[in-house]
Amino acid sequence: MHDLGVVIVSYNTCELLRTCLRSVYASQGDLSFEVCVVDNASSDGSAGMVAREFPQAHLIVNAMNAGYPAANNQGLRSLGFANPSASSPAFALLLNSDTELPPNALKQMLDFMIAHPDAGIAGPKLVLPDGSLDLACRRSFPTPEVSFYRLTGLSRLFPRSRRFGRYNLTYLDPDQVAEVDSVVGAFMMVRAEAIAQVGLMDEQFFMYGEDLDWAYRIRQAGWKVYYNPQVTVLHIKRASTRQNPRARIEFYRAMEIFYRKHYASQTPRLLHILIMSIITARVGLERLRVAGLRQRA
Repeated sequence: MHDLGVVIVSYNTCELLRTCLRSVYASQGDLSFEVCVVDNASSDGSAGMVAREFPQAHLIVNAMNAGYPAANNQGLRSLGFANPSASSPAFALLLNSDTELPPNALKQMLDFMIAHPDAGIAGPKLVLPDGSLDLACRRSFPTPEVSFYRLTGLSRLFPRSRRFGRYNLTYLDPDQVAEVDSVVGAFMMVRAEAIAQVGLMDEQFFMYGEDLDWAYRIRQAGWKVYYNPQVTVLHIKRASTRQNPRARIEFYRAMEIFYRKHYASQTPRLLHILIMSIITARVGLERLRVAGLRQRA
C-alpha cells in the first residue's frame, strides 16, 4: 500500500508540469507514493512529455477539457479513492501543475496529517514567485456575509480586520499553524477516510469552488482543516486559468453554485436578492469583457 496518491491535472502547462513532476519525484523521506496525471486536452504536448519523461506516472488523456473537479475525480478513481480497499493510499494529494515542491514537502505534510488524526485536510504555505503569500492558501467559507465583504471590496480595504478580512484570513499570522475552513486545491492533502465518507468532488463546478465545497462537506462530516506553514511550496498561480478568457465568469458561476448549495435556503429573502443581483451583475460584466476580447481578436 502506498502512503500517498498524487493527482495532477494538466492543461497547457507543459514546462511547468515537467518542473512539478521533477520536484515530486525528487521527494525525500520514508514514504511511498504514486502519481496520476490527468491531461485536460492540452494542445502544447503536455501528455506526450509525461509519457516520454515520466513513464512511472499513470497518465489519463482527455479528448476535451472536462474541468478541474471532473479531471481530479478521474485521477482519484484511478488511484483507488472512490472505492477504497486495503491496498489504497491512506492520503490523497491534489497538486497543481504550476507548483514546485521542496524535497521534504510530501514527507512533512504526511507527518503533519499523522500527528493530527482529526485532520481531514491540510495544506501548506503557498508562496508566489516574488516570495509573497498566495492568499488563497487559507480561506473561510464564502458565507453571504463573507461574500458581501469580498464583492464590495471591504476585504481588500481592511485586510487586518477580523470582520472584513475573513475571505482570505488576512488577519492571521502566515507563519502560524491554524485551523481554517479550507485550503486551496493547488496543494490539498486529504485523508482517504474522509473521502470515503463524503465522496469525490462535485462536478457541477468547472474550475473554481470545488475545493471549497469539498472542504465544506468534509468539515460537515466532523473533520478539521489545517493550514500548515511549516511546509512552503512555490505556486506560479493561474498558469492554466489565464489561458481561458472565461475564467472570471466561472469564478462567479462557482460562487453562485456554492451559495445556492449551502446557504440560499437559510438566507433572508432581501439578502438573497442582493447577493444574487451582485453575482449576476459581475457575471454580466465578465461576459461583456469576454465578448470585447473576442471582437478584438
